Amino acid sequence: MKHLFLSLGIAALLMPNMVKAKDVTIVVTNSERTQRQEIVEVKVQDVYNSLGIDKNKTFVVKNAMGQEVDYQITYDGLLLIDASVRPCGEAIYTVSLGTPQKPKVFVTGRQYPERVDDIAWENDRTAYRLYGPALQRSGEKAYGIDVWVKNTPDLEVEKRYEVELSNHQRITDLKKAGKDAEARQVEIETTYHFDHGYGLDCYKVGPSLGCGAPALMENGRLVMPYSYKDYKILDNGPLRFTVELTYNPSMVQGDRNVVEHRILSLDKGSNFNKMTVWYEGLSRPCDFATGVVIHEEDTQSIACGRDYVAYADPTDNPAAQNFQIYVAALFPNGVNETKALMNDKPANGIAGHAVGIRRGYQNGERYTYYFGSAWSKGDVRTMDEWVLRINNFLDALHSPLAAEVK
Repeated sequence: MKHLFLSLGIAALLMPNMVKAKDVTIVVTNSERTQRQEIVEVKVQDVYNSLGIDKNKTFVVKNAMGQEVDYQITYDGLLLIDASVRPCGEAIYTVSLGTPQKPKVFVTGRQYPERVDDIAWENDRTAYRLYGPALQRSGEKAYGIDVWVKNTPDLEVEKRYEVELSNHQRITDLKKAGKDAEARQVEIETTYHFDHGYGLDCYKVGPSLGCGAPALMENGRLVMPYSYKDYKILDNGPLRFTVELTYNPSMVQGDRNVVEHRILSLDKGSNFNKMTVWYEGLSRPCDFATGVVIHEEDTQSIACGRDYVAYADPTDNPAAQNFQIYVAALFPNGVNETKALMNDKPANGIAGHAVGIRRGYQNGERYTYYFGSAWSKGDVRTMDEWVLRINNFLDALHSPLAAEVK
């Protein structure tokens, strides 16, 4: 009898833990009449609570077929899943205690001090970079966000930098030896400014916003940001990259210490980055703008919608490249005006910008918009397709997939 009571006592002690450790489900619902494939978010604490575990325990996520799927826990406490949901349907994911498989990385980025402090990041569709303190010290003026096109889902940026930078000295030595033809051939074979079958860097930034950098306005003109001062990578894949940046103080409307802050992120499968920007040091309201550079080689391929601006960029060598880079800035939270803001006289090949303008920006206000790109040799072949993708993305933002832990 003593052993029986002992066994029952142990069972009673274990039972709550057994109950708490039962599987939970995440239900993703699509209310729209269109197929959806997107990264969805739930609070990871809700998953921990439902499983009855703390954050030091691990879990696995499986789809309705019983296959384990990759997930990510973000710096701000979100669980990310790449969900596929049929029109007006729902997808069920099961979460249980366990050790997850090593995920495949679809999104990543880092600082490249070996290349004047670039911060470069990419997903399975395209790549981007912005410029850092070392470039600013050199005197080169490159204010905006750069685009590196690609037509492969594989991660390419690390390899492109490695091949490019490791051959600089070889090319220099060949030129010093008078072997210009050989030097040129090595350059053609190794530079990321040529397409080796996977994409290239052929987007011109210079003293412009490039693709989607923010800027305050003064007397109707953009006050260009320079290179970032400090950065912190908050998320680094496998499904989302997030970086926080602080910029050196600048003078706007007589305020001498206006500091710009950015948090930007890019998800797997998306053509568009999310950007949240805010300023400190403004003593009065100021107009705010963001958009994409317009190059003088093509000042016609511009589309300005109510909540987006888009452009078919001709590349840095239109006649030789014979393709286009599609770029855009999207404003799901609204702007007062979208327009082509043209320069009085083109300089450095820059004819102007296609921008969305938000009037009366207040000091400290956080404003969120999106920017992104595609390539005519990649997943978007024409400007019409690009505008369709922009509108579909905006529709999805206004009617997001609903994800709930049950």
